[in-house]
Amino acid sequence: MTDAGANSSDTPQSRLARKLNLLLDLYEAQGSDALTYPEINRHMGRLGTPLSRSRWAYMRSGDSSMANDPELLRNLAEFFGVDRDYLLDDAGEVPKLVDAQLELLRTLRESRVRNFAARQLQGISPETLVRLRQVIDERTKPKGEYDASSGPE
Repeated sequence: MTDAGANSSDTPQSRLARKLNLLLDLYEAQGSDALTYPEINRHMGRLGTPLSRSRWAYMRSGDSSMANDPELLRNLAEFFGVDRDYLLDDAGEVPKLVDAQLELLRTLRESRVRNFAARQLQGISPETLVRLRQVIDERTKPKGEYDASSGPE
């Protein structure tokens, strides 16, 4: 999966930042609490690649030209459980595991939106709720996917 919105101002640092932030989101989506800098720093220190708080912040924001230490990037990838070269590869490819986790994350977020909407719409008729659900499903369905129950588009 590549970022279709990439443009000429897209830099290696910004692509790395997107990957790091994606890994942090996936970590949290797997049921863990938000990952803190001290936890990452401890792990990096044990592996012999200490990571300062400011360097971590710059790496996550895409502002660091110093985010190119191969050993640090491999250790970070190992910490997050992805291929050791994932953060080094500037091609933008997302490993299959991360791609699957992204799909899970998207599904979880959609579920939260549906649950929130259901709580807010308690006085509405069941027919209206069913129609709202159909509209939401149609809007979130990938392009080209056809649902026989909805008729021709």
